[in-house]
Amino acid sequence: MRLTDTDALHLFEDGDLLELAKRADAIRKDKFGNVVTFVIDRNINYTNVCQNECKFCAFFRQANSSDAYLLTHEEILRKVRETVEAKGTQVMIQGGLHPDLPLDWYEDMLRLIKKNFDVTIHSFTATEIQHFAHKAGLSILETLKRLQAAGLDSLPGGGAEILVDDVRKKISPKKISADDWLNVMKVAHSIGMKSTATMVIGFGESLRQRLEHMKKIRDLQDETGGFRAFITWTYQPLNTALGGEKVSAWDYMKTLAMTRIFMDNVDHIQGSWVTQGERIGQLTLAFGADDLGSIMLEENVVRAAGTSFDMSTRKMVDLIYGAGRVPAQRNTAYEVLRFFGRRVTAQEKFSALTAGRPTANFLTDC
Repeated sequence: MRLTDTDALHLFEDGDLLELAKRADAIRKDKFGNVVTFVIDRNINYTNVCQNECKFCAFFRQANSSDAYLLTHEEILRKVRETVEAKGTQVMIQGGLHPDLPLDWYEDMLRLIKKNFDVTIHSFTATEIQHFAHKAGLSILETLKRLQAAGLDSLPGGGAEILVDDVRKKISPKKISADDWLNVMKVAHSIGMKSTATMVIGFGESLRQRLEHMKKIRDLQDETGGFRAFITWTYQPLNTALGGEKVSAWDYMKTLAMTRIFMDNVDHIQGSWVTQGERIGQLTLAFGADDLGSIMLEENVVRAAGTSFDMSTRKMVDLIYGAGRVPAQRNTAYEVLRFFGRRVTAQEKFSALTAGRPTANFLTDC
């Protein structure tokens, strides 16, 4: 039975952490058995120039800063090539809101990537999409259709932070509103473009506001079915204008478990080793997470805020094995590409198939 808002808030505020973990893990196990997935991709930040100047961001630079940059298409293609050579299947291209780039700069980049590489382009936040549309004098629908025709496959969930405008006005007053973010996703879903959804916690928001964020995603998912996954990150305060302290691992894990319990119509819940480190990342697999995201061949935004953890395919596989789960590489659509380390049983293959992860080639790496 679906949790009401009142019951969910009571559970969130007063629920025992381990009881929440047990409940979330049972839901995960019922959906996915023991299979835990990850993707090999690269986060390519094409520019750090951004006119939004969010207080919580340590990555952005003003256009006249000495360390401001804009990658050329050739540099982006080199990074994509390195990703494909490392068995990557996805690139996540994101950047600041550059004041001078026309829409055709992005279209040309997408076409060049698709012409040269067989790779999924999971790129551009809702914030960027609205910026592109405004600069081009186009609607969100027209902009997304043009980008889709040029090669854009799906949208990441960045830019959501907390989808409550009272919070957004404090941490990023120039950024798009909660309704604008949701509208971009709704329009993307309407043209068959899937996406993910994210939430960043640790800005001083209340548990009620976190739940309001989850409710908005759940409601839109009821309407469109376009969200593939939900990812919770934690704010990294170092080197930012906003400052503050990191939230505790306890707070993060409790919120993660609630996302699995409350978000009953979003299949995949991702645990974050990028902001939490390997060991807490491993523990997320007991708190409702069925996916550990990417090994991230490159990541710059979190690193700029002073948090840096390294990952490799072997370390990821060992991490998942250490939690008693079956590691599997997936693609952007959460289709299993290969299992790792030992012979996969027929039951495990069946679980992957019936969990919304259509199976491609079941390969094993020893």
